[in-house]
Amino acid sequence: MSRIIATGAIKGAYKEVAEAERMFSETVEAAGATAAVEFPNTGYYLPIIYALTGHKVEKVEDMAKALELAKDLLPPVPRQGHWVPYLGHTLDAGIATLFAGEIIEGCKYVANPPVDDMWLGAADDVIMRERGVEFVDGTAPGFCALTGIASTSEMADQIVVELLQKNLYVWMSGHIEGRTITEQLMEVDRQLGWDTRIVPYGKEMSATVYSLGFAARAAMSFGGAQPGDFSKILRYNKNRIFAFVLALDYVDEQKYAYAAGAINYGFPTIANTKTPEILPTGVCTYEHVVSDIEEKDIVQKCVEVRGLKIQIAEIPIPMAFGPAFEGEVIRKDDMYMQFGGNITPAFEYVMMKEISEIDDHDIQVVGPEIDDVEEGAALPLGIVVEVAGRKMQEDFESILERQIHHLINGAEGIWHMGQRDIVWTRISKKAQSKGFKIRHYGEIIHAKLINDFPSIVDKVKVTIYTNPEDVEKWLGIARQAYRYRDEKTAGMTDESVDTFYSCTLCQSFAPTHVCIISPQRLGLCGAYNWLDGKAAYEIDPTGPNQPVKKGDCTDEVKGSWPAIDEFVKDKSGGTVESVFMYTMMEDPMTSCGCFECIVAFLPMCNGVMIVNREHTGETPCGMAFSTLANTVGGGNVTPGFIGIGKVYITSKKFISADGGFKRVVWMPKALKETLAEQLEKRVQDEDIGDPDFISKIADEEVGTTEEEILPWLEEKGHPALTMDPMF
Repeated sequence: MSRIIATGAIKGAYKEVAEAERMFSETVEAAGATAAVEFPNTGYYLPIIYALTGHKVEKVEDMAKALELAKDLLPPVPRQGHWVPYLGHTLDAGIATLFAGEIIEGCKYVANPPVDDMWLGAADDVIMRERGVEFVDGTAPGFCALTGIASTSEMADQIVVELLQKNLYVWMSGHIEGRTITEQLMEVDRQLGWDTRIVPYGKEMSATVYSLGFAARAAMSFGGAQPGDFSKILRYNKNRIFAFVLALDYVDEQKYAYAAGAINYGFPTIANTKTPEILPTGVCTYEHVVSDIEEKDIVQKCVEVRGLKIQIAEIPIPMAFGPAFEGEVIRKDDMYMQFGGNITPAFEYVMMKEISEIDDHDIQVVGPEIDDVEEGAALPLGIVVEVAGRKMQEDFESILERQIHHLINGAEGIWHMGQRDIVWTRISKKAQSKGFKIRHYGEIIHAKLINDFPSIVDKVKVTIYTNPEDVEKWLGIARQAYRYRDEKTAGMTDESVDTFYSCTLCQSFAPTHVCIISPQRLGLCGAYNWLDGKAAYEIDPTGPNQPVKKGDCTDEVKGSWPAIDEFVKDKSGGTVESVFMYTMMEDPMTSCGCFECIVAFLPMCNGVMIVNREHTGETPCGMAFSTLANTVGGGNVTPGFIGIGKVYITSKKFISADGGFKRVVWMPKALKETLAEQLEKRVQDEDIGDPDFISKIADEEVGTTEEEILPWLEEKGHPALTMDPMF
């Protein structure tokens, strides 16, 4: 803790208590000890004193006890070179300052009420009830106690507008050499008052007690706290009223003292000048005092330090948005333009950043916009999302990344399929005519990640690349990240855990689809492995990724657990009654439409073929990927066919009940090249026993029908031909 702040706050407290004592003496002499003291039309006496001590100040003489309480709280001023490494003395000095401030303002109301055309003074109970409920229902998440002056009147206005855009109240007090930020706002014709949420309480720093008094009254009115229960009142404010002090320009001892008072409430102070800081956490949620922040960045820093989560009420796009549009299909005749879908490269990639590394709501399109292309065009697409948050973890990247699919689908006139590097998305003619831009993809992602994941997401930056050079560059970076994520579960087995995880994210497209993710079988989209499912559940316990306790296993070979069957039956609306995890020939898992690959039984070859989404040619089962997808997808159970994630091909549990990896007789050459390293590792395993096995798998160069590839397989001595029949 900064000894300068401690010393400054304590010295400031002594000065403020001395001023309170002076004004109390003058008020007794001028008005008499029995003169009434009140903040007009309130039932909370002097609210901070009443809330924290239970003492009622109804007459001038009642302030004597409050003054003694303030004096008792004053700690000794640290001697040169001596200080204590904790906040206790500073906090006590802060409360003493607040008591003194209320006495000062109370005396003003007795002798000369501090209210005029500019200054509003204490809020009455009518305002308290009308405005206080907004702090309860979240309409106003908190307030900014704004003090000092900005560098210019225009900058003052900019800061206040940014605070208002975050639904915060702005409560002003204090001056710098007689000049106030209230006057700066009046110079630019900004309307002030409770109706505009810009409230000039008073010119002197002691008027800060109206802000903190309002907070104390809120705890008693809406938080169930009783007068004198200071612990509950302060905890309520820390946890429910997201307020902070924003100090502009010079911070003197008096301001230090009032800042110390605010810290007791859990309200930190953020300053634009270089003042001593208190960075360790403790009383406040995060830091207590942060300084030297540029004016243009200070509001965002305040939000970050206070831990305030801003809800974006309306996504700024020209189309309707909601779950009802997630199932919308945009056919080619209705399409204005598209990205990906084996026509152009397209990917989505989320990566974690430090909070200081990105600016929130920074959305850029690098390359052509929708206005730069003709109807029917196809552009490459790279959506790079940078996310920062105090509780963000690297393990959460893939969870947020997978959300992009259903977030974008929520927009009317926009269609999205796939994930990672197999994205396909279209913008309709209707959306284009209403002004939808490519940058609006970023607006959707920003707004929804901020709103839907407030516990981990504080800032979101989205860069959308539509030029080939940048898309190719970032695609390589993204694929390295995908590979790293996939390898994290290496060494884990299905037998080593007692819980699998579900995924129902795609039920907007496939209402009966339920994905079961195990350590050795990632989600068929390829984007979620078992650790991702676990992390997703930690982020959102009521979301689409739920833990599924395995319970007793009734068939270890095929992979059957009654508890999993019961879960799948419930989540599929009773459509799917049982699932075998390790066979594709009997009750295989459902497939949605986001699968990276499809596995199909080839009866003549006594094996299986695998085709990936990127492959557009014919296959030995007589169907191209698109035709297969229509047959297998939609939440169907199709014995002999399954949708899978690419990496599942190299798992020891890959159709293990059917003979496993040795059943693979055909796959596109490009898929073999993509998985070359993992496939080579797989064939080194004892259960394969053939280091040359990959060379025995046919591809499109060998043939695209069973009749064409069978002789070749026989020549190579493919093991599937001598294995037990699959069917």
